[in-house]
Amino acid sequence: MFKIRLLITALALAGSISVASAWEALPTQAPAPADNETTPAKVALGQMLYHDPRLSSTGTVSCASCHNTMLGGEDNRANSMGVNGQTGGRSAPTVWNSAFNAVQFWDGRAASLEAQAAGPVTNPIEMGMKSWDDVVARLKEIEGYKTAFAEAFGGQDAISQDHATKAIAAYERTLITPNSPYDRYVKGDKSALTEQQVRGMNTMQSLGCVSCHSGPAFNGAGMFQRFPMFDNAYLAAQYHFKKDLGVAEVTKKEEDKHLWKVPTLRNIALTAPYFHNGAVKTLEAAVRVMGKTQLNKDLSDAEISDIVAFLNGLTGEFPKQTMPTLPGTPGKTFY
Repeated sequence: MFKIRLLITALALAGSISVASAWEALPTQAPAPADNETTPAKVALGQMLYHDPRLSSTGTVSCASCHNTMLGGEDNRANSMGVNGQTGGRSAPTVWNSAFNAVQFWDGRAASLEAQAAGPVTNPIEMGMKSWDDVVARLKEIEGYKTAFAEAFGGQDAISQDHATKAIAAYERTLITPNSPYDRYVKGDKSALTEQQVRGMNTMQSLGCVSCHSGPAFNGAGMFQRFPMFDNAYLAAQYHFKKDLGVAEVTKKEEDKHLWKVPTLRNIALTAPYFHNGAVKTLEAAVRVMGKTQLNKDLSDAEISDIVAFLNGLTGEFPKQTMPTLPGTPGKTFY
């Protein structure tokens, strides 16, 4: 949590970014940490683990259950469903382009994809395993995983929590959606965006939206922002925005109440419903809410229409996903 506080402080001191730095194309590759080089064997293993419901206590929930790589990288639900039909209080963030987040989860409590991958597996509402020791013991009973872990990490006893989370993170670093109409536009193809989308892009700039939603992923590169910034009793009652304290749920600090990691706008047209609690059903309504709660402005219908048109231009090209064949457990089951 010290890292979160340090990051919030540094960003506050830095102030708003320059608008010129906002219009950047998305990289086609994500940087990997020094201790987790992205290799084909790790990616293949990570894809299997990501899609394997046997990492859950009931054998019914995988990472992909809430972060669907066949669509927008989440589940289009206000609150994701975990083991035994339980639901949490937050909407699942998209996994697409998550490699470009400086921190993970809505409250930024994980500093890396590797750290994030460890959390849901043992969360009692999400995947429900009692401990990672139990997960490792289960994986060691699956012969095919012994081979896959050895190929990815070497050694005869390669199955571990550290290697499992590194493999999942390595796979997630391949989930990048470049070459959206916006990307082609900023690279020089001025026909890639429509006239209305360009108006929306300029409107976002003039309103100051890119002060937070900055950088190639439109996520502020790890920036935290207070939401709502301006109190509005009607919207707070309608959408229950203040029920969840955000970063303060983790740090227990008064000054962190209603601070949230700035989410990416990439592929946002595919990730309804919106906001941390999934309370807003449409993109048009989300833009209107943002205008009122973050800018204290009543955006016109024309402004909203133009911004939504531009946001639709942030839908990128999705790399083809071929579902892995999971290693079996012939003649037995865990349940």
